[in-house]
Amino acid sequence: MTDKELLAEAEKAAANSYSKYSRFRVGAALLAEDGRVFTGCNIENASYSLTNCAERTAVFKAVSEGVTSFRAIAVVGSPDGDFSRPCQPCGACLQVLSEFCGDDLMVILSNSWFKLSDFLPMRFGADNLK
Repeated sequence: MTDKELLAEAEKAAANSYSKYSRFRVGAALLAEDGRVFTGCNIENASYSLTNCAERTAVFKAVSEGVTSFRAIAVVGSPDGDFSRPCQPCGACLQVLSEFCGDDLMVILSNSWFKLSDFLPMRFGADNLK
């Protein structure tokens, strides 16, 4: 799957966003090592702390299907449907991604490419618990 195709999947996922409070639609498409794509959208709640981000929705869907190895994630977000501007994952999403993905996970934001380690260079993980 190309980066452009993965971004298109993220845009499709954003169409399902439940964002009645922020009006900011976010979509994510997570590419597993086996080639499957798991999508997610942001799902808001009147109790803001119960909101779930698109990236975590995609990760949780994948893990619930037994998939825990990934190549890339594409993330898009916009209040107006213009997904040309980068929308980076929040800290909670980065931490969840770090649980299942190596530092080299490709993070695709609009026309920009990063590694997970670019956002979270000193991530907290199992090594910190020893």
